Amino acid sequence: MKRERLVFVLLVGCCLFLMPFGCQQQSQTAREGLVPSEKPPVQVEVQPKLAGTSPKITFGNTLLDLGEVGPNTQKTGEITFTNKGDGPLTITKIPSCCGVRTHLDKMQYAAGESGTIQVEWTSGTRPSVFSRTMVVHSNDPDNPAVTLTVRAEIVQRVVCEPQRLKLVFDEDNAGCPDITIRSLNDESFSIVGLKSTADCITADFDPSVEATKFILHPKVDSTKLQKNLKGRISIDLTHPEGNTATILFDVLPRFKISPPLIIVFDTEPEKPTMKTISVLNNYKQDFEIESVSSSESVVGVRVVNKKKITQGYVLDLEITPPVKGEGIKFSDKFEINLSGGERLSITCNGYFTKRKPTLSKK
Repeated sequence: MKRERLVFVLLVGCCLFLMPFGCQQQSQTAREGLVPSEKPPVQVEVQPKLAGTSPKITFGNTLLDLGEVGPNTQKTGEITFTNKGDGPLTITKIPSCCGVRTHLDKMQYAAGESGTIQVEWTSGTRPSVFSRTMVVHSNDPDNPAVTLTVRAEIVQRVVCEPQRLKLVFDEDNAGCPDITIRSLNDESFSIVGLKSTADCITADFDPSVEATKFILHPKVDSTKLQKNLKGRISIDLTHPEGNTATILFDVLPRFKISPPLIIVFDTEPEKPTMKTISVLNNYKQDFEIESVSSSESVVGVRVVNKKKITQGYVLDLEITPPVKGEGIKFSDKFEINLSGGERLSITCNGYFTKRKPTLSKK
């Protein structure tokens, strides 16, 4: 019994002797921030950024002013730039828009190398101030998008008088006056072509003659003019800053229909409705209306009452909508037939009534 008690005492003593060493080892591990089973972190060496690899695009001027330009004139200009960085410069995009076209011989430029953007633009027909912007994209990390501006002032170099022709049917040659074309900058030119809508208006000219001023004597075809009440005359010139002169024309029609369009709302299929229109002669000439008919046979129409007034007639029309199909709209053209064979046309648009579905009572 004494022997067993002695063995127990020796075991307890050994445990008390070894305990400080274990605690000391755990304390050292905690101070080093390590878990006993983990390995120390791997140290990664950071490489320094290499110098001399960044491009830098620099423009001499971001505004290209083309100055005064005549109508319909092509103008060119240049915008220069330099790569002032230490790395290769790449132009990634130069858009062309709004009549401005650009061209670049190449897209990559070494350090210190310069380039030129070729700009081409054709002016419009009317005097105005033109200004457009375009963005040049590159691999410059500090300035990847540079905005450039193209500016010009369109000025008149050649003028036509009159600029618009007011024509009528009750005068000789439709009352068309002479046309004067002259240079504002004393630049001589020739007339090399003349074209009008449906060839309603023509004029004689000699393309071999050069001068700073021309007077044309137009000839009007009244028969063609009746079918083309509005149009233009385009005159081709050799002036270096104005190769085209444009003159608009319109004609006072013989007749006026009011309203110019018949619209009927909330109609029922095959249920007649009434509309009133007036037909007037702009030249105060007498005429007679024989009938009104449907040219497309979609809508029924008849004259219920015809009243004579100054310069024309007032008509009360009975309009009968067609049988309703899948749509809610119908359309037709009415012909107003005059004595002598002349016909006037007016459009009729109609809309069926939209009815809400009724709920049945249970």
